[in-house]
Amino acid sequence: MFGFQYIKATPSQFIMHYRGGKLRRSGAGLAFFYFSPSSSIVIVPIGSADAPFIFNEISADFQAITIQGQLTYRVQEPQRLASLLNFTVMGSRMQYISEDSQKLPQRLINLLQVLIRAEVQKLPLKDAIHSTDEVATVVMSKLGQVNELSALGVEVLGLAIQAIRPVPEMSRALEAEAREELLRRADQAIYDRRNSAVEQERKIKENELNTEIAVEDKKRQIRETKVEADLAVEAKEQQVRKSKLEGQITLETERKRLVAARTENAKAEADVQAYAVDASLKPMRDLDPALLQALAVQNTDPRLMASLALKQLAENAGKIGNLNISPELFEILMREKREQK
Repeated sequence: MFGFQYIKATPSQFIMHYRGGKLRRSGAGLAFFYFSPSSSIVIVPIGSADAPFIFNEISADFQAITIQGQLTYRVQEPQRLASLLNFTVMGSRMQYISEDSQKLPQRLINLLQVLIRAEVQKLPLKDAIHSTDEVATVVMSKLGQVNELSALGVEVLGLAIQAIRPVPEMSRALEAEAREELLRRADQAIYDRRNSAVEQERKIKENELNTEIAVEDKKRQIRETKVEADLAVEAKEQQVRKSKLEGQITLETERKRLVAARTENAKAEADVQAYAVDASLKPMRDLDPALLQALAVQNTDPRLMASLALKQLAENAGKIGNLNISPELFEILMREKREQK
């Protein structure tokens, strides 16, 4: 009314009242009346604000990526910011007379984009996709060292990079590669499991074979022990047989000696008998054989005497001219022979 207006700011608004080119009052959350024809009101938001961003960049391997996130900031020195950007309001609705209030978030995003570009261009696509937190941490530390923020009087409260995504075609390619890698790992896992099963089966077979070998060794030891025992028994038996054989040999030797002694004794006895016979016959060897025959037949069978007579006649046949022997003589001899039978 009559050019006087009332203004009341919130605690998150820093208000400055200029009149006649001079600052009359300033502060956060002020409420006062002012004469609008000769006054200028500047309202700078000092509360925290979010500036979402999304922009495209290139990775170190020249792949297009999209970076999406949010920057949180607040105005720390509103008077300095008001000297650089126009935050003057007018009218009952307190609308800004310029678009400078909308330029601050864009300036911050442009500054942020330069810093993020410097980081993502160092990373290949695969590393950049998985490095959102690392990139945000590095960029946040660099924002605290930028002079432009202090010149604007702005303080960055936080930076969140929600995603770093490749273009759809590359995303599908990476998905296919990752899928193939997962399938390969699955195949490798199956192979490892089968290989492990085969290895375990081999170990079981080896244990079984080792057990069989151990059993065979025990059996072999038992057989060897039995063989050694049998050999010992056989050696003992051989020793007994040898002792018996030696005894038999000794006995046979004694027998041979006894037989030899008996033979010698028999030979000696035969020699004695032969000597005795020879000595008894020695006087007869010097007698005439005819005399011996005559002596022998003195008391013998007449037929024998007739036979000796015929023998002598036969021996002296050359001296006999004619000899007639009666058949009756032979008949008598033969008849006497048949009668004796």
